[in-house]
Amino acid sequence: MDSFTGIRFKRETAKRFQKFSRTHFKSHTEALTAMLDFFFYNEISPKEKLGPTGRTIEASIKKRINAVIAIMRDMEKTQTKPTAAMMASLFQTEEPKRKPLILEKKIIEERREGRLPDIKTGFDEKQNDNNEL
Repeated sequence: MDSFTGIRFKRETAKRFQKFSRTHFKSHTEALTAMLDFFFYNEISPKEKLGPTGRTIEASIKKRINAVIAIMRDMEKTQTKPTAAMMASLFQTEEPKRKPLILEKKIIEERREGRLPDIKTGFDEKQNDNNEL
């Protein structure tokens, strides 16, 4: 079995280390070895900051997602919906109301006034005359 050595720590630091070690590792030696390996393999100093924490990264991602949602809603209002409405109106198969041409309008008005004979009536009269002969 390996021999142990004593290291002097302040009481508060020793209690914090013991609490951390008990929750994550089987022994204090294993905890300290893992910590030293972490700093050695990642080539960082314990005094350095690793950058933003998970909470700050999450907050910035949420802000960006909200900005993207706002952009997409604006695009939908200004571009997608009007374009979809135009496309729908193009593909509707409603027949336009037939307006009589200017010449037809004049002929219809003259027939109503009685100046021109009605085509059906005149044709029917000619048929009746021919049948009687």
